[in-house]
Amino acid sequence: MSRFASALAAAEPAQAPEPLPLRRALPPPEPFPLEALGPVLEGAARAIMDRVQCPDAIAAQAVLGAASLAAQAHADVVIPATGHVRPLSLFLVTVAASGERKSAADGEALGPIHEREEVLREYHARARPKYENSQLAWDDARKKALGKCKGDFEAGRAALDAIGPPPIPPYAPMLLVREPTLGGLHKLFGVSGPSLGLFSDEAGSFLGGHGMNEDNRLQMGAGLSELWDGKAISRVRVEDGASILPGRRLAAHLMVQPGVADRLLSNVELSQQGLLSRMLVAAPPSLAGTRMQRPTGPDSAIALAAYRSRLGEMLAADAPMHDGGLRPRRLELDYRAAAIWSAFADETERALGPGGALEPIRGFSNKLPEHALRMAAVLELVADSEAGLVGPRSMDKGVALARFYVSEALRLFHAGSIPAAVMQAEHLLHWLHTGWGQRLVGIAHVYQRGPNSIRTKAKARAAIDVLEEHGWLHPVADGAEIDGKRHRDAWRIASPLSQVSLL
Repeated sequence: MSRFASALAAAEPAQAPEPLPLRRALPPPEPFPLEALGPVLEGAARAIMDRVQCPDAIAAQAVLGAASLAAQAHADVVIPATGHVRPLSLFLVTVAASGERKSAADGEALGPIHEREEVLREYHARARPKYENSQLAWDDARKKALGKCKGDFEAGRAALDAIGPPPIPPYAPMLLVREPTLGGLHKLFGVSGPSLGLFSDEAGSFLGGHGMNEDNRLQMGAGLSELWDGKAISRVRVEDGASILPGRRLAAHLMVQPGVADRLLSNVELSQQGLLSRMLVAAPPSLAGTRMQRPTGPDSAIALAAYRSRLGEMLAADAPMHDGGLRPRRLELDYRAAAIWSAFADETERALGPGGALEPIRGFSNKLPEHALRMAAVLELVADSEAGLVGPRSMDKGVALARFYVSEALRLFHAGSIPAAVMQAEHLLHWLHTGWGQRLVGIAHVYQRGPNSIRTKAKARAAIDVLEEHGWLHPVADGAEIDGKRHRDAWRIASPLSQVSLL
């Protein structure tokens, strides 16, 4: 026990009961269905688990996200019931505490993407000087051509047409971004290749940054949702003018700590806007305390080499393009895969009704058949880049993965529906135990020095009431002197012997 915890325990009245958890603990998750990833991705995920000793879902989400990025440039999948096409972009969220080796797993999974970026940087280093020279020559040729025409409009236009369009700059050599604003992401799509990935092993900096702050959160959510849907980017900016960028694709994998995940999954704006229903979330149990030193299995290096080779081939393959944007080919389902998908879609629809198993997560479940379809198509392309149809084997795997994600969504639904007052109370309790450092606290300390989200007296009082009700704060009769100043409203802080129940 720390010195602070010991001091708090000594200050507790002997009759003080054990504080109550602010919410129920979550039930354990189901194991990730690794076999549903297909041979290449399953082998890579198991190899990463072997090398890094991370939970199964961390490794699985990492390789599935990388595969989505590699596949999304090449094909769109066709929904059997409507004929509409959908991108192969997946938005994945992995919830794991610090120390669960998220960075190490992500580093292994993103190896082929980093290798491809290195190739692009080498190409860019050679192509950029040639482009700049071409641009200077083009500018000079236009100037000289107009000079010879001496103000003759028709002759000048003909001379400029003969010179031709300006040279096209090489793409910015980037495939991955970590914490963009929406405007920055749109601008990058204008100068980079048309297929990008939003990947972060510590996504708290993105979710808590400028692009997702209170003023920009709804706009970012709408922008990301449109990219998931495959819509063209429409930009109107004072400095850049107006532009439309069709054929852009964005895959995403955000690894977040439990407290950050709570704030994301319980955000009413993002839920109503629809971004959360587009996310596939997994929160695996910790392996801390079981990761003893041992040699890596002999098959792990072989599996990772096969994975890097396969994704490297997909990333290096020419993607179908039109006017600077992607024009992915249409990937339809064969009749057997279509029957599997239709049965799963009908099963999901029946469970969405009043009293149905999926009613609590209706927003996510409405998109569950599409999630299954996208994952099946990604797995089909990993197996065969030239595949003309999604077959029943891949569709079965897509459905198996979708069943896992819906079970996680149901398990995490309680965490995503926590009242705002309880969320604020958890933030306050965390600050009291880690940032305040004293055994007594006044209400003024809370709203003047506490968490940023509790900077008014009314919010502070509401959070304090929740903590008092659960036995984490005990009111001090007639107030107390704290830091040399008398505080009429003061509380004794319960010792952090019981931990707050988080994801």
